[in-house]
Amino acid sequence: MKRTFLARRNALLAPGGVSWGGAALATALLVLLLRLLAPGAFERLAVPAFAAADALSAASRSIAAGWSDRAALASANAALAEENRALAEENQALLQKAADLSALLGTGAPPPPGITAGVLARPPESPYDTLVLAAGSRAGVVRGMEAFGPGGIPLGVVGDVLPGLSRVTLFSAPGIETQGWLGKAPRTPVTLFGAGGGALRATLPRAAGAAVGDLVFAPGPGALPVGAVARVDSEPSSPSVTLRIAPAANLFSLSWVLLRDAGGALLTAATSTSL
Repeated sequence: MKRTFLARRNALLAPGGVSWGGAALATALLVLLLRLLAPGAFERLAVPAFAAADALSAASRSIAAGWSDRAALASANAALAEENRALAEENQALLQKAADLSALLGTGAPPPPGITAGVLARPPESPYDTLVLAAGSRAGVVRGMEAFGPGGIPLGVVGDVLPGLSRVTLFSAPGIETQGWLGKAPRTPVTLFGAGGGALRATLPRAAGAAVGDLVFAPGPGALPVGAVARVDSEPSSPSVTLRIAPAANLFSLSWVLLRDAGGALLTAATSTSL
């Protein structure tokens, strides 16, 4: 039986001639001999290779710096975008404040006398039928001042006053009685009772002829509308009717009020043990 012997192959020789490994080894030996035997010639030959390496390194550093600059620029752009968003929100808040104050004080005329106070809490956040204001004795607020909403609508009377805060008891608070008027001139005097939740009620003789939609006025610099008759309740056998009065101002969205000194007359007109 014949044995098959495999010819041993040289690692440096490929079937068709010298392998890649052999070529690399020969090149390395040639470079080494050139460096040892002719250093000057080696340096002259190596200069282009070294220059190409330096250029490649500089290009790599430039590309890395470019990416770093782009990252810094993107971070700066993100910071500017966030700042612009905050400024836009602040501008919206200022525009809303200007609109609220224009509704409260009016435009195109000198502002009415009084103290403009921001509303910190309103129903239902505050105790029912009260407003907590961000103005107190330091701002000149005194007990007995009358509070007005947008359009000059009477709201209530200042009760408690602290250095930086004050509390307004609304005319609609239970237990408050306010002397007012009903209807067109000659108006009918009427006593307004707080019914809670911003509503008022009053009792009048049937002969007064009160009807749904009649305006109801409260004390102030003159007679100012505080609400309107929303319903008239009556019993056929009763000589009087009960008026259910809806408020003229939305107490749940008040942002600013105007406080005026009404003197002692309003404290007499609006009586309550809580004031």
